[in-house]
Amino acid sequence: MKLAIVKLSAMGDIIHAMVALQYIKKDNSDIQIDWIVEEGFIKILENNPHIDNILPLNLKSIKNSKRAILNEIKKVRKYTQNNYDLVIDAQGLMKSAITAKLLGKKVAGFSKNSIREGVASYLYNQQIEIAYHENTIERNAKVMSKPLGIKITPQMIIDKKPFLFYSNEDKSLQSYLSTTKKNIIFVIGSTWESRNYPKEKFVEIANHLKENILIVWGGEEELEKAEWIENKSSYAKALPKIDLNSLKAIIAQSDLLIGNDTGPTHIAWGLNIPSITIFGPTPINRVYQTPINKTIKSKSKVDHYKLDKNDFSITKIPSHKIILMAKGLLNG
Repeated sequence: MKLAIVKLSAMGDIIHAMVALQYIKKDNSDIQIDWIVEEGFIKILENNPHIDNILPLNLKSIKNSKRAILNEIKKVRKYTQNNYDLVIDAQGLMKSAITAKLLGKKVAGFSKNSIREGVASYLYNQQIEIAYHENTIERNAKVMSKPLGIKITPQMIIDKKPFLFYSNEDKSLQSYLSTTKKNIIFVIGSTWESRNYPKEKFVEIANHLKENILIVWGGEEELEKAEWIENKSSYAKALPKIDLNSLKAIIAQSDLLIGNDTGPTHIAWGLNIPSITIFGPTPINRVYQTPINKTIKSKSKVDHYKLDKNDFSITKIPSHKIILMAKGLLNG
């Protein structure tokens, strides 16, 4: 059987969907699984033994170029030559639904009431019902497994094996790891400023834990924050710019990750590395809480259908609560 999964973005959403792969392959080891993804996220999927082919698209490019639209259509038409028996749209957007429909005749995806862009469901032959406000990871697991006649339970998700892999990572990063102290990763950025825990409180955490703190960053603004934290704490150090492959590698070798609700933070969960995810204006059901993967949420209420980018309640979370949680995970 040939299966195509359409999950274009973003990093955290892709990671949350990937958990289903090991159970799909366990049920049918002969199934071919191809994954269609935005080219910027290829390295998240790379080296996974459960994925046979990673097929990139650059749909973001079509916003500003008519020629880009033709180029992307050509790519999809080329991918259709694989003759997929089933295509699963695990994204639930019009762009992903159209992509899935072009890829194969039999398409499964979320039902109308299960996604924000409900009209996308009309392009599916099979619609999977699961409330939009339900746990994000369970939603992804269900839409990817039910069309195949597989059931993935919450306990199976908790008992998952690590499913993110890397190779040929930047070996110079080894010099940043300590052999005498615990290695802790800070993820200080995200897509909105209101999702970011204050840099001052990251300093407080670093100075109280007194371990080897490594800060990852994505752009110039995050780099400035990372360097500011480094200047304020003798325990913190900003890592050099690294790609997603090396990011997986450094997180895999850490003892704990503390970060905002964003893709790099979710890598720790995918690697079974202890983590603390800090939530403000986003719903806490984006992740699974386990004995080693903890969350802390501000007191604000979240509307799943309309997130408030002006909700800065994350700044009110006391650092001492995160410090206590971190010490418990480091000493557990």
